[in-house]
Amino acid sequence: MPHPQIKFGTDGWRGVIADDFTFANVRIAAEAIAAYLHSRSGSADEDPSKGICIGYDTRFLSKAFARTCAEVVAATGIPVALANDITPTPALSFGVRGRKAAGGIMITSSHNPAQWNGVKYKAWYGGSGKPSIISAIETHLGQNVPRTPQPAPIELVDFLPPYLAAIESFANLDLIAKSGMTFCIDSMYGAGRTILSDIFTRIGVAHVQIRGNVDPLFPGINPEPIEPHIRALGIATAANGCQAGLCTDGDADRIGATDENGNFVDPHKIFSVLLSWVLRRKGWPGAVTRAFNTTRMLDRICAKYHRELIEHGIGFKFVCDYMLEREIVMGGEESGGIGFQRHLPERDGLLNALLLANVMAEESKTLGQLVADLQAEYGEHQYGRIDLHIPDDVKDSAIARARALKTGDPVFAGMPILRQENLDGVKFYLDNPEAASKPNAAETWLLLRASGTEPLMRIYTESCSTESVQKLLESARAFAMQA
Repeated sequence: MPHPQIKFGTDGWRGVIADDFTFANVRIAAEAIAAYLHSRSGSADEDPSKGICIGYDTRFLSKAFARTCAEVVAATGIPVALANDITPTPALSFGVRGRKAAGGIMITSSHNPAQWNGVKYKAWYGGSGKPSIISAIETHLGQNVPRTPQPAPIELVDFLPPYLAAIESFANLDLIAKSGMTFCIDSMYGAGRTILSDIFTRIGVAHVQIRGNVDPLFPGINPEPIEPHIRALGIATAANGCQAGLCTDGDADRIGATDENGNFVDPHKIFSVLLSWVLRRKGWPGAVTRAFNTTRMLDRICAKYHRELIEHGIGFKFVCDYMLEREIVMGGEESGGIGFQRHLPERDGLLNALLLANVMAEESKTLGQLVADLQAEYGEHQYGRIDLHIPDDVKDSAIARARALKTGDPVFAGMPILRQENLDGVKFYLDNPEAASKPNAAETWLLLRASGTEPLMRIYTESCSTESVQKLLESARAFAMQA
């Protein structure tokens, strides 16, 4: 049954606290999840008797919302393992799989501004619910689930120890410890808190931490590891002579970084650094997946190492789908969500931060040097994104006008359209005259994508220079805002 205020997007439902994200609506969402699990009674993986894991981040009232979910679910007879403290999303997902639970609920709004909160659903395999699961949950919205005479138990659980053991064994901590490098760590007041700092302290790695305290107001920033929110990390990295800055978002499933000079290293470069290292140094088998809005440098890296590259829709649930179906070495998306099948079918910002330090230690290079090496080998790839908070009618009009554009139209910064793709949003490959003078130049493309859950349009572009990226973003902004 559709619900006017609850709509699950690419990774759960999000809303503004006290507006649509209320205790009443959280109960409705929790009851729909309980109803879905009861509908799976008798299944091998999702039987409600296997219980559900529930975690929460640092946001305002997250702990109380998590407790509310636990009480609703337990009242229907489903046992609950409830986090005893603030928990990163990947730790909750790891707990779901490790405990063989039927599913998981994470109370978080990830990278959204402070006034937002949300409900993420994690399936039995320890990753985002597949589209079929999310759709099924939505059909149960507004349904009443019979209560049992005695609620199922709610057990308080620390999800961190087994998760930390997993990420610490996945990365080579000895190599990092011997590197002599210094790192700056930024948890953006989120669920990553002091986890990386504690690991580095224990193994004797010099580091500086900023924004590791809990503050549900996220003062001055959205907890999203991109510019401008990451600037404080860049300043601290350069000021303290660190070789890299490592950042996790509000629920610690996404990564951001800055180089030794304090420059922002976008998630595409992080993905490329990790992928190049994995294929060159590790040789782990499997194809690579990437979202529709990610860098095509990944395609070039895969071509060099003769790996299949799979492009898919935007949202980590698509990566997860592939990881459940076939052998995938790693997959990721534009916003810093990167996952390794041999760890979890899930994004993990904390693991990826450790792995970036691992790569730097193994190559004896700063993060900036690693990025420069990639640009030299695979051609200069520069990326940009802007978010337009515009009414639904304006964004719908822009998408309709974009779809109507034809090959050859010089609409964006005067660059003729070579072709259009519509896998997820409207994407144009453009004839950029600047590419002719650049060796191994990146393909120039521009993507317009309307959010399905917010009055928001995102515009993404990649090109062979920062100058053409800026021109294209401004040109696309003007196109989107036309009456």
